[in-house]
Amino acid sequence: MLKRNNNDVKPAVIRRGVTLIEMTVVIVMLMVLIGMSMLAVNGYKEWELASEATQKLRMVYNAQRTYLAEHPTESVDSLTDVKIIPYLTDDLIALPTAETLDGNTITVKVDVSPPVYVDEGGANYDPSGKTDDGLWDVGD
Repeated sequence: MLKRNNNDVKPAVIRRGVTLIEMTVVIVMLMVLIGMSMLAVNGYKEWELASEATQKLRMVYNAQRTYLAEHPTESVDSLTDVKIIPYLTDDLIALPTAETLDGNTITVKVDVSPPVYVDEGGANYDPSGKTDDGLWDVGD
């Protein structure tokens, strides 16, 4: 029989499993990734609302231009919903509306060129703050 010497080095114990610290780090990293993805999705939703609103506003702008081309003696400030609606595409029977970031409904003001969105109080609505970026407005 072989005798073991007390000076012999014992083999390292192989650890199996995960420590509490490792688990905590993984959970925190997952929470950070989920938070970042939620911000990205929220930004996409805002962009989608703005893009849809812009498309509707461009449709009204094109209807304005078409009406004024057929009625050259009229001015932009004399335009009304009733005059513009027959010139809208998709056979709409009313001016299109859009939804704000807060979920409120905004309407199109047609007696200015280019047309703009106005809120319930009649104030212009463009959360981008720029009149030429093509979001919430027709742009240049």
